[in-house]
Amino acid sequence: MKRLAMIFSLILISTIVFGQQSFYDFKVKDIDGKDFDLSSLKGKKVLVVNTASKCGLTPQYKQLESLFETYGGDKFTIIGFPANNFASQEPGSNKEIAEFCEKNYGVKFKMMSKISVKGDDMDPLYQWLTSKSKNGVMDSEVKWNFQKYLIDENGKLVDVVDPKIKPDDEKIVGWIKK
Repeated sequence: MKRLAMIFSLILISTIVFGQQSFYDFKVKDIDGKDFDLSSLKGKKVLVVNTASKCGLTPQYKQLESLFETYGGDKFTIIGFPANNFASQEPGSNKEIAEFCEKNYGVKFKMMSKISVKGDDMDPLYQWLTSKSKNGVMDSEVKWNFQKYLIDENGKLVDVVDPKIKPDDEKIVGWIKK
């Protein structure tokens, strides 16, 4: 018990001394189940979006892909996280999701494995994205599919964009160009 208390204290002290966690501190699984280290995106602005294949907002895949084709590269990228948290609108397997995205929208931006973006089983990355105590910027709640999080080149959360705001909105495009 003493040892556990000491380990917890060291973790707490290191968080205080070294500051908030960064986006780059996380490792996730890509749509093929392979490890993906978000630190590989250092130096890029990243748009993080939770996605679903059977949602009224699903056509945003087309706008996301267009945004990626226009601005994606050394300075900007998009990563999608399929999630089945809202009205069971992402029931498919990772393989089915990947096939859907490719066939219907020609998605080339990085898609990750299906996760939970809210609730008791919320993925650690989304815990970071939605909690000011973890990200150091703001609290938010994932309202629906296609909510967007803007991450700067240093791995810091910049803003959250409502699901109904389209990916090609000036708020997002202006942020990318800035």
